[in-house]
Amino acid sequence: MPLAARIHRRADAGAGPQPGVVVAGSWLTVKEQMPDLYAARFAEQGWTAVTFDFAGFGASRAEPAQTELPYRKMGDLAAVVRALRGSSWIDADRLGVVGVCAGAQFALGAVAAGLPVHAFAAVAGWFHDLETVTPFYGGAEGVAQRLATARDAARTYSQTGRLLTVPAYAAGDPDAAMSLEMDYYANPERGAVPEWRNEMSVLTWHPWLTFNAFAHLPAVTTPTLLVHSDEAVLPDNVRRVAAGLGRHATTMWAKGAQTDFYDQPDQVDAAVAAVVDHFTAAGRSS
Repeated sequence: MPLAARIHRRADAGAGPQPGVVVAGSWLTVKEQMPDLYAARFAEQGWTAVTFDFAGFGASRAEPAQTELPYRKMGDLAAVVRALRGSSWIDADRLGVVGVCAGAQFALGAVAAGLPVHAFAAVAGWFHDLETVTPFYGGAEGVAQRLATARDAARTYSQTGRLLTVPAYAAGDPDAAMSLEMDYYANPERGAVPEWRNEMSVLTWHPWLTFNAFAHLPAVTTPTLLVHSDEAVLPDNVRRVAAGLGRHATTMWAKGAQTDFYDQPDQVDAAVAAVVDHFTAAGRSS
């Protein structure tokens, strides 16, 4: 499945290799949202940054579309990193990956599976297992209902090829993937960009709800930076990730709500500076 990607590199960079970074955005998003913003900042700092649409999202056509499949996403990340390691304008020994929000837990899984990067960073990282994600969806009853709809949607898809969908974001809609008020996804000046399809396949509920980010921790030895805030989502889960990674993890606690880290200058600039420092130090020690 071809993946649509964008390369961010300063015009005066010349043809030689630069340190590289792959930026992965949150669930149900496209490269034109938070990934491109971060990539542009990294390019300003002298890095070649790459964003891409995961299979089934944006310009990366695949079936089932608009479906969060964690292991497909991990495979997509691996494909992008492999391609970059063979590029003459990337220093393969200084290539890192950044995951924003839910992109962080998929990147963590890819790193655990052997993603050949020298460093990893999570910005406002969303890491969950079934127990910690359940309160977001109305408790055990709400999770059971969503898993049942996913089962029915899978049956419909396998028998007819018809993909059942709900809004990715709709404030106050209990069927939507995200129903809390979030200006980022409602505002065309922020995340409601033309390239984003406000839609989620109902198939998503099963792989999303049952994903266990913490199961990947024992296999991770890559130097990791966790940029987070107590005002952002699931801060205790970030602490759990840091504890599980032990000496391989560094945590930077910042200020700001979850979506502030998607596009607000104070949070983005602080995160980019921290990531550049982390990746540079990891490159020196490797």
